[in-house]
Amino acid sequence: MPHTASPPSLLSRWRLPVLGLAIVAIVVGPFLIMRAAIGESDYATEKVMHTREVESLMQTVAADARSLEAAAMTRARGIDSPALRQRIDDANARILPNVDAVLALTRDNPEQQARLGALRSNLEQRLARIDEVTRAAEAATDDQIDNMVVLNPIQRLINDIVEEEQQLLDDRADSAARADRNADLARWTSMIVQLALLLGASYFALREQSGRRQAEGLAARASNRSALVLDSVREPIVLIDRDQRVVLYNAAFAELYGAGDVEIRGERLAAVGEGAWDHAETLRRLHDVLARDRELWDHRITQSTTDGIERTMLVNARRMPLPDREDPVVLVTASDVTAQTISERQIRELNQQLEGKVEQVSDVNRELEAFSYSVSHDLRAPLRHIAGFADKLGRHLGTEVDEKTTHYLGVIGGSARRMSALIDDLLVYSRLGRSALRLQSVDLQSMVADTRAMLDSNAAAEHPGHRIEWKVTPLPIVIGDENMLRQVWLNLLGNAVKYSSGSEPAQIEVDCRRGDDGGYQFSVRDNGAGFDMQYAGKLFGVFQRLHSATEFPGTGVGLASVRRVLGRHGGRIWAEAEPGKGATFHFTLPASVVDAGPSSSPGHSLT
Repeated sequence: MPHTASPPSLLSRWRLPVLGLAIVAIVVGPFLIMRAAIGESDYATEKVMHTREVESLMQTVAADARSLEAAAMTRARGIDSPALRQRIDDANARILPNVDAVLALTRDNPEQQARLGALRSNLEQRLARIDEVTRAAEAATDDQIDNMVVLNPIQRLINDIVEEEQQLLDDRADSAARADRNADLARWTSMIVQLALLLGASYFALREQSGRRQAEGLAARASNRSALVLDSVREPIVLIDRDQRVVLYNAAFAELYGAGDVEIRGERLAAVGEGAWDHAETLRRLHDVLARDRELWDHRITQSTTDGIERTMLVNARRMPLPDREDPVVLVTASDVTAQTISERQIRELNQQLEGKVEQVSDVNRELEAFSYSVSHDLRAPLRHIAGFADKLGRHLGTEVDEKTTHYLGVIGGSARRMSALIDDLLVYSRLGRSALRLQSVDLQSMVADTRAMLDSNAAAEHPGHRIEWKVTPLPIVIGDENMLRQVWLNLLGNAVKYSSGSEPAQIEVDCRRGDDGGYQFSVRDNGAGFDMQYAGKLFGVFQRLHSATEFPGTGVGLASVRRVLGRHGGRIWAEAEPGKGATFHFTLPASVVDAGPSSSPGHSLT
């Protein structure tokens, strides 16, 4: 059986990418969160140390300035020692570099840079005055000492710088605390995220495992179901590989080719069934199916199977993949058409016999048509002679003949004229069967109106004072032979007028309705003499009449001509009537006209 692998589900398609993202999220996500938190904490700690360093340097600058002032005052009082001089030198060497160091540390703070610039300027002036007092020693004046102490204050600037750094320190301490809290939050968050991701990964892993087990179960059930379906098929089925060795087969194949008791998997197809498949052409075509990916359709072969019966098999094959094999195989099905072959042979023989019979019938019909046409033409001259000489005889005898002679001459002339009318109708009937249909659009409404006008004129001339009431529903435009269809309406409407001549007023109805198959059904109804339905089978035969010629004139060919025309158009006609209550003639025309042939004469039905 052909197997088509179902497309992978969305979960199966994205399983590995999702698992990889989960691993990355579990490992990298917490690492990045912790790294960001630690970086923020380190940054806050660095800023705290920076503030401490600035504060320490400024305190050192203030202490060095006070130390220089105290040393200068000591020298002004006459006290001098090497240690004092060393102290002054050390303070002078440190004080400005420390200010420069603070300038370097606070270069990202414009306000501190301005304060430090003012501080350095004041320190330079203060150091200059301290140097004056120090060099003057005991000779230093009170003005010099006052200028050293009062002018160029530095403590306020140092306090402002330290306060600014202290404020920055408080802010950075808050930032450091927030960083620590964020780090703790990040650690807890990463732990929760890791747990959630681990739980999610575990859930999906369990779900995937359950889905795999379910898929395996479904696959096993599907395989068993396929095997049951394969064995339930009554047509032999076999799968072969590229070496034409049997891969799989069903019970029907085993039964037909004797593999029920012997395992034939792996055997070459040509050796199966005692060489039933050992046909060079068949094996070559099966090789082409696999090698060239061609399909084999309805290849007919004759095989002798293990039951000893010679069978005609119809072989079909196509290449197909299997889910458990990398190389494709060929699916081969064989249908037993032995009975069909025998039936076809019998049908061909019967068709040949039927064609012979049809040809014989056609020959007979052609001979009959030719005979009818020839007789009709050959009879015209004698009839004209009879009618003409009867008339001349009457004129020759004049008024001296008796009543019986006059009656005899009238019967001779009337019979000759009636036979002439019969011959004319017979010729019309013959032409309707021989002539080809000339299909065109025919407006039945106009055709019926013209026929009605002609019949009204004739009726007025033959029966003065006789009144005819017409009721004609809208009629369609159909495809047909206009002359033939005119004969249909002329005969049917003429019969309705003729057989309702004894009714006053005569009522004639023409109706039409559309059938379910797209064709049309017409009816012509009158309130005339009607007829007994037990004789309805004679209505449409040639020269068949249900009323005497003295009661209603006619030849009995009109309805036969109507049936022939409708048969040529693929329609039919039937009638229903009751004596003294009129008759209704129904006929049909199909949606499309197919010429049934000159010799067709389909049967009619009566309801």
